[in-house]
This record gives sequence, C-alpha cells and structure tokens, in this order.
Amino acid sequence: SFRVARARPSRNASSICSMSSATDPWAARERSRMDLGQQYFLAAHRDVQEDKRQAANKALLDAVRADSMGPFYERLCTEFGWKRDEKLAEELQKKNKAEQEELERKVDDAQENFGETEVRETLLAVAEFFVRIGDKDRAETAYRVTAEKTIAGGQKLDIALALIRVGFFFDDDDLVRRNIEKAKALCEEGGDWERRNRLKVYEALQQMKMREFFKAAELLLSVTATFSCFELLDFESYARYVVVLSMVSLDRLALKEKVVDNADLRTLMMDVPHMNEFLRALYDCTYESFMSEFAYVLDFVRFDRFLAAHYRHYYREMRIVVYSQFLAPYRSVTLTAMANAFRVTEEFMDRELSEFIALDRLSCKIDKVAGLIETTRPDSKNAHYQATIKKGDALLNRIQRLSAHCTR
Repeated sequence: SFRVARARPSRNASSICSMSSATDPWAARERSRMDLGQQYFLAAHRDVQEDKRQAANKALLDAVRADSMGPFYERLCTEFGWKRDEKLAEELQKKNKAEQEELERKVDDAQENFGETEVRETLLAVAEFFVRIGDKDRAETAYRVTAEKTIAGGQKLDIALALIRVGFFFDDDDLVRRNIEKAKALCEEGGDWERRNRLKVYEALQQMKMREFFKAAELLLSVTATFSCFELLDFESYARYVVVLSMVSLDRLALKEKVVDNADLRTLMMDVPHMNEFLRALYDCTYESFMSEFAYVLDFVRFDRFLAAHYRHYYREMRIVVYSQFLAPYRSVTLTAMANAFRVTEEFMDRELSEFIALDRLSCKIDKVAGLIETTRPDSKNAHYQATIKKGDALLNRIQRLSAHCTR
C-alpha cells in the first residue's frame, strides 16, 4: 500500500554520517523530485550558462519520459517554448489515462468492499500519482480529499508535508505557507518528535525564500544532531545551507559556538567543497582566502532556487560582515593595509567602504589625505541612552497629540 511518509528510527548525526541518506527508498525518491525542481529552476534562470541550461533541459525531459509526466511536459512546452513532440505527448497521455483509470477502479473497489483504511490508502495513491506526473492542481485536490478521510494527526501532518513539497517544486509560496501553518497547528495538537524535527527543515527552506536568514539558520541548527529530513536535503546540501545562512546572520561568538565548534557539522562539511574553507577563512580572519572562497559561495547562492532571489542582498551583507570584522580591533588603519589584507586595490576598497559608510552600515570614516580609515563606533551605553531619549520624545509627542485631539 502507498504511504506518504514512513517513520524512521531517530539517529544522531555521528552515526548516520557513515551511511548513505539514499538507503530509504521513499526519501531518495522524494529528494530526486526536489533535485528535479532545481533543474526546473535552472532551465528558467536567465543568467545560467547555456551548457547548464541544456543539461537542465535534458534532465527534465529524461524525467518526463521516466515517470510519464504528461501534464508536466505540457507545462514545459508552454513555459520554455519547446517544440511539442506529438508522438511523445500522445504516448504520455495514454499511459497517464490508463494508470488513472486503474487507480480510480481501486478507489471504487475499496469504497465498496473494504474499510476506511483501505479507502484512504487508495486515495493517497491517486494523490501521489498526480504528483509524479506533475499535475499540481489535481494533486492538491487529491490530497485534500485524502485529508478528509484521515483521522490520525500524524497522517494529516504527512499530507501537509507532502503539499509543502508540491509547493516547493512548483514555486507556489502560498501553498507552502498555508500548509506550514497547518502542519505547525497539527504539531501543537500532538505531533510526534520525528515529524516535528522534519517540519523545522521545511520551515527553514520557506524562511530562506522569505530572506529570514537568522530564523532559517536557527531552525536548521536545531536539528543538526538528529537530522532525518532526507526527502528534502542530503547531508551535503544541509551543511551548505547551514554555513551560508549562519555566516550572514550570526555574530562571531554564536558562529563559533553553534557552527565552528560543532563536531557534527565539522564531520558533515568534510565532503562539501569550499564551505568549510569559507567558514574557517572568516573565523580565522584570513581575508585573502575568504575573498577567494566567496566567489564559489556566491555562485552557489546565485543559482540555488531557495536563495537566488536574495543574491545581491547576500553579496552586500557578507561584505559588510567581513569588513566590520576586519575594522573591529582598530581605532584607525591605513587604507593600504586593508586593501592588502583582502588582496584588492586601494581604489576598489575605497569605493566599497564609501558605499557602506553612506548607507550607515559601517561605523567608520575615510581620511583621504592621510590615507586612513578611522572607526567611529559609538559607546554602547551612550547609544542606548540616546535611543531611549528618542523613543521617549516620540511617545510624549504622541500623547500630546492624543490629548489635544481629546480636548476638542
């Protein structure tokens, strides 16, 4: 019988690092669909290199043939302007129709001759069939029909997670948001530990798309020792996201505690090119290495479907992070010294710093005559005092306007 999800024994990261995440056939199949979603994204990306676009198109067409994805093929032809292969389209349509009719017969048989459990299982099979062939609208409908026949909270949560995966594949943010809210409500009613853990990863991906990098990092870091959401991410992808998100959102102390000194993450990152080097370069203040690895990380961010929309934001914020860290120990430093540390020209560094100073993102000023960068960090107590005064003045002004309005 078909099942949306299967319970897996919980394991700590140190024990599961030695085994392949593909050992669970269900998780491997679902993750291959997530990987196909990445190819779908690359095929539509306007800046992707032509050879990568062609590779993505081939992967999509191979998947269409392998899984008889008739509706998805029609979508691809419409979106990408592919020349429609009439023979292939007709073949896919026949296969889909025959399989759908067989599933509908099983549903009718279960409704007439079996109990509620069997009916629910056959309805789930119909929903998964529509997911497999890429028919988003009918997949949503089928899952909702199945949910109406479902009593157990855990099984309802599985359906919500399945709909979130559909939303991820088709980039339907509203579908993802609604079902994450539903899944969180179901967890409050008594979801088990394993499903709660997996939901954190689903929510983290949603938060990434919303540019809530700190919250996404916190969610991913909270499941490091017990990661089991293999239907969405393998270990390498998980470690890559943790590094990318943590470095831009955590302060230095939190980064050391939660990432740099995390034994589980260190084990995972051994097989992830550039990410460990990027992390260590920032933490160890080896800025030349940081700039070198930064190029690889930016390439990943630019062409990742969850992060691509925030490419420019990430590029800007990481530069602010690393420049702020460099300037932190100094009251003043020469422009030449800073440019040499990053292996860039003085002109480039001057333009970079001037941009962020003008945006009030770096607490420093440049003395062009002396060739110095002087830090202007305000005293924290004084800054807090000034902020309190401003808030107090604003509150008094509001009270006065309200009083004047009431006395009229």
